[in-house]
Order: sequence, then structure tokens, then C-alpha cells
Amino acid sequence: MASAILTHAKVASNIDLLSAWIEAQMAYNGQPGISIGVVYDQELLWATGFGYANVEQKIAVMPQTIYRIASITKLFTSTAILQLRDVGKLQLDDPITRHLSWFNIQNRYSDAPPITIRHLLTHTSGLPREAAFPYWTDANFPTRQQIMETLPQQETIFPPEIEWKYSNLALALAGEIVAAVSGQSYEDYIEHYILDPLGMSSTCVRSPDPHHPQLATGYGRRLPDGSRSLSPFTDCHGLTPAANMATTVEDLARFAMLQFRDGPAGGRQILRGSTLREMQRVHWLDSDWQGGRGLGFSIMRQGGKTYIGHSGAAAGYRTQLEICPSDKIAVIVLTNADDGNPFMYVEKAFQWVAPPILKVVTPEPKAAEPDPAWQQYIGKYRRAQGDWQVLILNGELVMIDPSLLDPIPTLNKLIPVAERTFRIKTKNASGSNGELVIFEMDSQGKIQQVKMGENYIYPQAEW
Repeated sequence: MASAILTHAKVASNIDLLSAWIEAQMAYNGQPGISIGVVYDQELLWATGFGYANVEQKIAVMPQTIYRIASITKLFTSTAILQLRDVGKLQLDDPITRHLSWFNIQNRYSDAPPITIRHLLTHTSGLPREAAFPYWTDANFPTRQQIMETLPQQETIFPPEIEWKYSNLALALAGEIVAAVSGQSYEDYIEHYILDPLGMSSTCVRSPDPHHPQLATGYGRRLPDGSRSLSPFTDCHGLTPAANMATTVEDLARFAMLQFRDGPAGGRQILRGSTLREMQRVHWLDSDWQGGRGLGFSIMRQGGKTYIGHSGAAAGYRTQLEICPSDKIAVIVLTNADDGNPFMYVEKAFQWVAPPILKVVTPEPKAAEPDPAWQQYIGKYRRAQGDWQVLILNGELVMIDPSLLDPIPTLNKLIPVAERTFRIKTKNASGSNGELVIFEMDSQGKIQQVKMGENYIYPQAEW
């Protein structure tokens, strides 16, 4: 399938367009290197590299190049929490203190409810953004013991569920819960229960060797004179569950593919399908209703579609994983510079490459042929609360409310399931979606009444 999609003229030409644009952007902005991958369903359709993993040594970027993915780590921490929830070892609404007896922060709000695991994953805990150390300034990250010791010196910023406030401290605590509940280190848990089953053999939770031959060198932002400095190599230590992982485009694609799968947990299906959907839906809605937070995921609404994902920013690296669940397309961009701006490459990939992929994988619908037996159901129907009309529209049997100024947005498609029995399919959220419609006949074979769900409508000769 992958080769067939890539050889399609429109897909291939738009990948050429994207590649040319990326090369120009990198040249004009003096970017060191970028790895990019496009996933469709269970395939990494296209993956390549641009520029250099190490500029001084002229080491070219490859799809196998390793980058620090920083906060994308939070998706793996959240996945671990949901795995433990699914096997009954915790609940999302457990207070933190149920699993971390040492959690003791000064609470500015005496009447606030307890901070729960759900609050940690949705960034609605009201906790400070960081542990009590300036590690984004001096690159000296605290150990977990230091975080535990200094936590009582910190205080909450907001009560839970009042404000959305991003917090690395919150996800570090979520990682501590993973360790406490599972009985093994956070790093070992992620490797054994997530990375190994998914086949992510080039991914590490602990910091990689700074001299690893596949590791991209991290660079600072481009200064006005055009120069870039080398970024310090960091180990996030106690902040590991929030920001420490490193991986490749090829490995991260395997995690993206998981998001499109369904079914019970087992093997590479490390989370059951219903739990994946739970993580991907909105648990915190922004005030503008254009985005929010899932369980770990950032959620964005754009162009009539919902996108989920996460970005990452660590010294010398900027990364982005963006997923459109409805289209089963994901784009991964990993860069090795503080001004890498991966989102602009992700955005162009979805704009230019995703549409032709969808055209290739979505067959042209065949013209529907209505069943001749449907003619007996066509007509007008009434009950006290309103009228319905059954007719054939574009080869489908449908019911409309003819009193509406525009009945199309709320029409009911009648999907046949048995003789004289149909199931309603509608976009009307307050309607009878999924309910059965049964045409009941009298002894002469004429429609006597129609059962819709648990209620009835009756034939009407005229309005």
C-alpha cells in the first residue's frame, strides 16, 4: 500500500513540493537539520532527513537520526498511567496522596478539592510549572530526591480545574505514580510495557550517550550575526517523565500508528482501543472552544478537523508529533535547533501531502442503488410532536422533518438491518442516532404504524 500511495502522481508531486520548500526554509533560516515522517494508518509512508545532524562534521540527517523529544515524553507517561488504570492498579480520580505519601505542597486554597491523577494529565492541577530549580536556565536538573525534598517549599498557583496551566512538575509526579504503583522504576516500566511491545528499539528513556553516533547534535538559536552555539547536553533526572526521552522518526511513527488501532489490549496493542479514544478526546476545553487537552494529548480544532499531539522543547531540540485521528494521518518533525519551529513543517505536510493521500486511499463511492422494496415506505407520517416524511435521496432511504427550513443537516438515514427494519444514522445530536425503525404492517400488507426507538409514528395521507 505504501509504495502505491507514494507513486501516485499527486502524492509524489506534493512531497516534491514539500521537500523543495523545506530545503529553502532551512537555507534561508540557517537550520542545521530536520527529520520528517508521514504516517498513514499502520504505515510510515515517507520518512527522510534534511541538513545535518552535525554541521561541523557534515553528518547528514537520516530517518534513523536520534533527537531529544523533550515534552513528547509526556505522552508515554500518560500512556503508562492509563495502562495501570486499565489493569485496576489506580483510578484517574485518585488523589495524588493515595499513591505518593510524600506529596506535600503548600496549598493556597484551603477549600480546594484534592489534586488528582486526572488533573496531572490534563494540566489542570494548579501546580507550579516547574520544580523548585532553575534548570531551564543552568541546564542542571534536580534528582527525584531533590524534588521530593523541596516540594514542601513550593505552593499551588491555582485550585484544581480553575485554570489550564502547563506543568512539568505535574507530569514528573505522574511518572512517580507509575513507579510507585508498578513497583519498578519509571524507566524500566516504559521500556518493558511500551517501547518493547511497540518495537521502538532506537528509543531511550534514560539519557542517551552524548557521543552516540546516531544522536543529532543540539544547536542554539540563530543569532543576528548568523552564528549558532552548541547547546549543553542535559539529563532531566527527576524530570525524566516530563521531558527526557530520545527517539527517531521511524520509532515515533510506531507510537503514532498505535493511535489508529482498536481492539483489546495485548502484544503491540498496548492499550485497548476504547482507552486510546478516551485519551484522544477533550477532557479540558479552552474558552475559545478551538482546542483543549485530552489525557496527555494537546487537542486542536482546525479546518473542521480535530488534531491531537504534543510538541517538545529541550536545549538544542524542537519537536512535534501531530495526528489527525479521523484521517489516520500523522506527521512527525524532529529538529536539532532551539529555533527549529517544527510546527510550520507539520502544518505544510497536512496542507499539501495529507489531502492527496486521502484521495488515493478513499475509493470513489459507487452510486447507490435503492432497493425497489423501499417504495412501500415512502410517504408522510405524523405523531403529536411533529411530522416526518420518508423518501429516497441520492439512492438512500431517509426520513426528514419537512417543517424545518433546512431539513438536510438533521435528516435520518435508514440503514437496512432486516426485513422492514432499519437503523437510524444521523448527525442530529439530540435525535435517535442508532435507534431502530420498524415498519409494522397490517393483515393487508399496508403500513399500520412505524416504531421509532420506543415510540410510534403513523401514516398520513396528506398534511
